[in-house]
Amino acid sequence: MKKIIFPIFLMFAISILTIYLAGSYFTKPAPMILGKAPTELNAESVSIENIHGWYHQSKSSSCVLLLHGVRASRLSMISRAKLFKDLGYSVLLIDFQAHGETPGNRITFGYLESNNVKTAVDFLRQTKHCSQVAAIGVSLGGAATLLGDNPPALDALILESVYPRIEDAVYNRLNARLGKFFARVLAPFLYQQIPIRFNIPLSQLHPIDVIKNLHSPVLIISGTDDKHTTTEETEELFAAAPEPKSLWLIKGAAHEDLHRFAGAAYEIRVGDFLKKYLVD
Repeated sequence: MKKIIFPIFLMFAISILTIYLAGSYFTKPAPMILGKAPTELNAESVSIENIHGWYHQSKSSSCVLLLHGVRASRLSMISRAKLFKDLGYSVLLIDFQAHGETPGNRITFGYLESNNVKTAVDFLRQTKHCSQVAAIGVSLGGAATLLGDNPPALDALILESVYPRIEDAVYNRLNARLGKFFARVLAPFLYQQIPIRFNIPLSQLHPIDVIKNLHSPVLIISGTDDKHTTTEETEELFAAAPEPKSLWLIKGAAHEDLHRFAGAAYEIRVGDFLKKYLVD
């Protein structure tokens, strides 16, 4: 009997340790030294209450805030920044806490990052005197824009590939890699670490519960082949959003850079949306 119990106990212990280490990996900081902005962006380096970023000043008083995905940095938003610069907008790209050059102890999947969004919006309103502010949030960036006590004061919002609930995000990623059976078994062991590690209730990581509080027009975008944020989840998030709202499901796109995937179609669709609501 002991010969049977010991291997089972050992496998269980190894599994728990592996899951714990996986949780540690997904929440550990993703620092990166970025330095100066690319020359063609014509942007200055800024530090906003220890949030690091680049800011391009145009003649327009309408400004666009760009918010990257998890374990990325403002580098991932450069192509969008160039687009909006060329469209005549002032542009701010930031690194979330625990990402890029912005310090932080742990990635919190939108909880602490939501404070970064509000700080950046206040900077654009009060320091850069932007008369109108739009934000584009990709995955984590979109979740961070929605989460928190109150939504930031925006005039337009674009959400790309945003999960409705953290439980969905964890399950979908495991399902894509390991299949449904292991996803069902292992997902709770991962997302239940969040309340234990950070004292953050899972209910505080449900963008779908707070999107109803938006006071700005919203364009929700996702790919039809996205296995991290499914079409059904995107449609659920869209249904919960207040008017005015628009939905764009990009055929064939996965959980990836939607600007790079859709190219000119993205630039036209997003450009028209901002032009409609950002009027100097």
